[in-house]
Amino acid sequence: MISICRKMFIDKMRWFYPKVGYRVRKFLLSTGLLCFLFACSNKVQQENIITVTIEPQRYFAEQLADSLFSIECMVPVGTSPENYDPTPAQMVKLARSKAYFCIGHIGFEEVWLNKLKQNYPQIPFFDNSEGISLISGHSHSDGHFHEGGVDPHTWSSPKAARLIVQNMYKSLTTIDPANESRYAANLQRLLEQIDTIDEQITQMLLHSSQKAFIIYHPALTYFARDYGLTQYSIETDGKEPSPEQLKTLVEIAKEQGVKTVFVQQEFDRKNAESVAEETGCRMIVINPLSYDWGKEMLYIAQALSDE
Repeated sequence: MISICRKMFIDKMRWFYPKVGYRVRKFLLSTGLLCFLFACSNKVQQENIITVTIEPQRYFAEQLADSLFSIECMVPVGTSPENYDPTPAQMVKLARSKAYFCIGHIGFEEVWLNKLKQNYPQIPFFDNSEGISLISGHSHSDGHFHEGGVDPHTWSSPKAARLIVQNMYKSLTTIDPANESRYAANLQRLLEQIDTIDEQITQMLLHSSQKAFIIYHPALTYFARDYGLTQYSIETDGKEPSPEQLKTLVEIAKEQGVKTVFVQQEFDRKNAESVAEETGCRMIVINPLSYDWGKEMLYIAQALSDE
């Protein structure tokens, strides 16, 4: 039935395609498919599925839920959550979910969350960022988000991650109170793991001479805040830097003795390589969106230590 509805919608829209751009076509198709999928899938049977937005959430949720729930991630590995659009297959799977765990304020959710809530009213949506001291209102070299916006990268700090997993625990006990004791035991183990990582990072950075770093996309804002570091981003407001901005960044790096330039694996490395070459810094590829959250946090800290 869903495949028939999809074909019907595409046929109806085909005459309109040549008159609009690719991005508009994609948006219209995706939005229309939401409506068709919702209309054509009356009373979809929910399963023990929880949907999350990004891979680090999937890691946390799997540790907490154990084998009681299957965790599905909306943004696939290797893609940016700033501009990803879900597929029809993901929408079908979402319709069978018992809950959706939001990370909060990230590009994907800014565009899609209200649409998902409207089209899947039977699914409860939980915000994993509740209680976190959010960083907002920047549009300078230390952040890409617009004035008044919120930096979404909360999971990049173990201190914030503690609150994320506690929020997940509360959500799990809300949708499945019968297994509260099991979730509580899993939460305790996960919090101990996060605390151990936090302590290891603190020790790595305690006597390090590196108090600032450069990064292409400012995904370590909370990490920098919680460990007393300064983050300078190459990308500003989601845009490529101008030659003047690159020149200023190089000057700042030299003045502050920056030794490390990070670049995320899903972004172009050209500007990061240029800055690293001009400053004599080492360029390191990182993946803050990695499923292996703890390993990635320690890898980033190790790069900023003097060891």
